[in-house]
Amino acid sequence: MLTHEENMLLCRVQGDAPMGALMRRHWVPALLSEEVPEPDGKPVRVRLFGEDLVAFRDTKGRVGLVDEFCPHRRASLVYGRNEDCGLRCLYHGWKIDAQGQVVEMFSEPPASALAGKVRHTAYPTVECAGFVWAYMGPPETQPDFAPPPFSQDDAPQVSIVKIRVPANWAQITEGQIDSAHSSSLHSSDMRPARVKGAEADDKAWYRPSTDKAPRLQVETTPYGFHYAAVRRPIHQGSTHDYVRVTRFVAPFVSLIPPNNLYNVASVIVPVDDENSMFHFVAWGADDCPDTAAWHEFCRAVPGVDLAPDWSPVRTLDNDFGQDRAAMSAGSFTGIEGIPNQDLAMWVGMGPIVDRTREVLGGSDVAIVAFRRLMVDAAQRMRESGQALGREGDVPAQQSIASFEGVIEKSVDWRGQHRSVGRAQHSPDEVTGR
Repeated sequence: MLTHEENMLLCRVQGDAPMGALMRRHWVPALLSEEVPEPDGKPVRVRLFGEDLVAFRDTKGRVGLVDEFCPHRRASLVYGRNEDCGLRCLYHGWKIDAQGQVVEMFSEPPASALAGKVRHTAYPTVECAGFVWAYMGPPETQPDFAPPPFSQDDAPQVSIVKIRVPANWAQITEGQIDSAHSSSLHSSDMRPARVKGAEADDKAWYRPSTDKAPRLQVETTPYGFHYAAVRRPIHQGSTHDYVRVTRFVAPFVSLIPPNNLYNVASVIVPVDDENSMFHFVAWGADDCPDTAAWHEFCRAVPGVDLAPDWSPVRTLDNDFGQDRAAMSAGSFTGIEGIPNQDLAMWVGMGPIVDRTREVLGGSDVAIVAFRRLMVDAAQRMRESGQALGREGDVPAQQSIASFEGVIEKSVDWRGQHRSVGRAQHSPDEVTGR
């Protein structure tokens, strides 16, 4: 249980909140590359940490991420003309490039020197693994871009589901690192089966255990923390354990145990204190679902399940499409799609869950560890400016992998790093302030 003050320290990301400052010291997955598909195309709105921005791909293919509102009279640049390596405001013709330099001012006389004196807020960007990443912290603390765990050498496919969720980032992340809930909430889609390890097809995921009460073992790491959920397997239960290892790579990425066909991760980015962008990522080699198949499997098809702003059509107002007849016929939740089942839980808690009123148990060990890790990290950020994941001997993210498998009881899960085929996407050119 957290105090109210600790809960706010964990959850708040806007303004000068320590958690937001910590996240800004990392490269932030700001939007999908597919949202700005072509040079001189339509600009798009982006909101991060309560800050309203606009993204655009310029004539040379570089992605700019700038303050949405023109520095002149604060008109929205999302309506601007994207032309000749800059975004031109419709109101008075001021033109701003991807680095935030005002390069033309239609409304000023030719002899004016004002353009050279005006700088617009702009953030450096890198494209990698389907995302446009931005650095939003102080320029003097900007690190080199580190490719994420789902950008690997030996598999061409990265498929991403994106959903805008009206809930705080922390309760969504807690859902991603909570192995115990999968045996209940997702039991119709993650089914016990006589398989050797986790398997998947286009209908469901299968696991070699009927055990609903995992034993949890947690360890902090330089990049965040990891833990093992240990269950009794269907076969060889007296000598072996079924182990699922989840890794939290602070502050955005959770690596979920893979199946036999592809790896799975989630990427959670705060829109503001009470809204988040949830990304559900599958990556691997030949058997990884393509983007369209992944959207269909997750019941998160744009234009069908999702509005143009990535908001889901399943909401509190329509009970997330829950079908009670389907529940009577065998569905545990009556809600189709693993992310949609999670969504009902996250959003149903309210925008920021009141953690002072919870009753925690043994299955919540990893949740407690996550909260203590991140509250301590926010306090350290506030007091000394040190950011978790930027300190000490932090391994390259590409070397971090989740794990699942049936192993002998004597084997230490910490040394297990099973991973199926994973894809490499080299970062493109960096654009700066």
